[in-house]
Amino acid sequence: MAVEEKVAEQNAGLAVAGFIQKNRKPLAAGMVSILVLAAAFITGIGIRDAAVSRAVAKADDLCDRFEALRIDINNSEKAGEIEGLLEELKVFAEKNSGYAGARAYVIIADIYADKKDWAAAEKAWTRAAETAPKIYLAPVSLYNAGAAAEEQGNIEGAISLYKESVSYGDFPAAPRAQLNIGRLEEERHNKDAALEAYRTVIEKWPYATVWTNLANNRIIALNLQ
Repeated sequence: MAVEEKVAEQNAGLAVAGFIQKNRKPLAAGMVSILVLAAAFITGIGIRDAAVSRAVAKADDLCDRFEALRIDINNSEKAGEIEGLLEELKVFAEKNSGYAGARAYVIIADIYADKKDWAAAEKAWTRAAETAPKIYLAPVSLYNAGAAAEEQGNIEGAISLYKESVSYGDFPAAPRAQLNIGRLEEERHNKDAALEAYRTVIEKWPYATVWTNLANNRIIALNLQ
């Protein structure tokens, strides 16, 4: 491949990387579709325990109330109502484990993320993963916690959380989490670790062409340095 072609690929990779960097925030919120899928899964397998059923129903209600208020999350006139919901969510999350408790923590995290309180959002997403470590919400919550850590400039913490999310195996954001590890290793000038992270994207998720192409572009760029 000619040097000019390599440089062109490098520039393309940088452009896409810049786009991802600027648009990472939406991934740190808006979990509604994921929650719906999780709720459908629970419904599919059937919930026999009445207490668990009530907890899930309450979590559904809290989510509906949040979505109704979300457009006004930073509206001072709605501040009291939002704070009231937040306190109710915290009490509920502390009292419930499994899916219902984790879902409450996710909603708490979404509220804080919408307010751009990234430290509180990171804590809530981490608690969601701790509350239900064996269900689908766990790796997604850890990914979002990583994005929140990154928003705070905590590169080491973000890398750790992205790695923890990837340790769960395949979930939709897994190749992107792995790519983020490489990008952040680049940011702290750890070339070898960045190359390893990018190669892992290509090896583990060959079908995720957007992320594998970007990983390949970054490998070329780093090897040209």
